[in-house]
Amino acid sequence: MPVFNVGDKVVYPMHGAGIIEAIEEKEVLGEKRTYYIMRMPIGNMKVMIPVDNGNDIGLRAVIKQDEVCQVINVLKEQEITILQDWNRRYRAHMEKIKSGDIFEVAEVVKNLILRDKEKGLSTGERKMLENARKILVSELVLADDSDEEKIEGLLEETFA
Repeated sequence: MPVFNVGDKVVYPMHGAGIIEAIEEKEVLGEKRTYYIMRMPIGNMKVMIPVDNGNDIGLRAVIKQDEVCQVINVLKEQEITILQDWNRRYRAHMEKIKSGDIFEVAEVVKNLILRDKEKGLSTGERKMLENARKILVSELVLADDSDEEKIEGLLEETFA
């Protein structure tokens, strides 16, 4: 039974936010299942998510518009918690991204941007920053009923 409906704005952890355009029954690898067909605003990609896996993978509604300011406040906080050990730091950041929680993702973006300014980032961390930033921007675009340029500008302003 679908929890979300066509037109709902949802977040797919590790991938970002999108809008459910359809709920369709499809046969994949010989198995018929019902899928959410979600369009991602950034990259204009479409994703099929099995309805019965929605809860297991952490599919959730996009934050409300009034929570956008709270996310920006997380980004503005100067207090950062960065582990010195690269491996531990990478794993801790990955766990936050996997959580699907926008505040955790915002913290990862903030930590990595500030670390990049201080010491630079490894290739792995740079890729992680790009991914986390894309996830963050995709949800803020939908939550704020905005566009990618405006949100990117807001992030640039926050870290200027």
